[in-house]
Amino acid sequence: MNFMEKEKPIGVFDSGIGGLTVVKRVASILPTENIVYFGDTARVPYGGKSNTTVVEYSMQDAKFLMSKNVKVIVVACNTASSVALDDLRKAFNVPVIGMIEPGADFALKHTVTGRIGVIGTNTTINNHAYLKAIKKLNPDVEVFEKACPLFVPLAEEGWIESKATYLIAEEYLKELKDLNIDTLVLGCTHYPILAKVIQEVMGEGVKLIDSGIAAASIVKTELERIGFCTNSFSPGIQDFYISDIPQKFKEIADIFMGKPLEFIRKVDIEKLISL
Repeated sequence: MNFMEKEKPIGVFDSGIGGLTVVKRVASILPTENIVYFGDTARVPYGGKSNTTVVEYSMQDAKFLMSKNVKVIVVACNTASSVALDDLRKAFNVPVIGMIEPGADFALKHTVTGRIGVIGTNTTINNHAYLKAIKKLNPDVEVFEKACPLFVPLAEEGWIESKATYLIAEEYLKELKDLNIDTLVLGCTHYPILAKVIQEVMGEGVKLIDSGIAAASIVKTELERIGFCTNSFSPGIQDFYISDIPQKFKEIADIFMGKPLEFIRKVDIEKLISL
């Protein structure tokens, strides 16, 4: 094993800043690993775009991370994970880890009644990504899906606990409450930011599943399996790249990460497309 291979960073990409919740989870479980994050904030959200476009954008995002010499790619976007994972795994000679399979497994480990709800973007829900993954692992459980597209812009705007967010959550989640689920998969990496509101609306009897926590555990397991864990004992360095700097970006990103962000750089979208 080449020593330098172990010291390469972990690459993480998302359609916006929601994937920062996954970076936070990965950094928590692997504190000495370096991480490179790319958020495609110029083209967010991916959830309302066609599968072809999502695959195209995901390939560009992954190519950017590969240009930073990463040793693993984490697709911290449920929409991209639902439609682009196979293409990414065929295109790149590094492990590619998505959100769907880890989140599905995590949900099955927590449900008692076998009644699982899934919320996500239109694309994730329309592709039945979690339903298929959960049913593949256990065909006997019942899975109920609901698209909640407005949760992404609410999170991106920092409307974490506003009155509007509560009202929209009540409207979106009413039918899932009526179905008496005991487990709810947050099928978008933006959604954990709204977890307090979602939990209050659903009630304490419903377990919220953060797929980012499950995916971070898979990253650790995979790096250990292939012998790619860093030898460093120093805290890892985190570099953040975005394709646009929206108003209030720094403020909202700090909320997502739970700490002030450093080393934020903008990537020219034309350069990204040409990779």
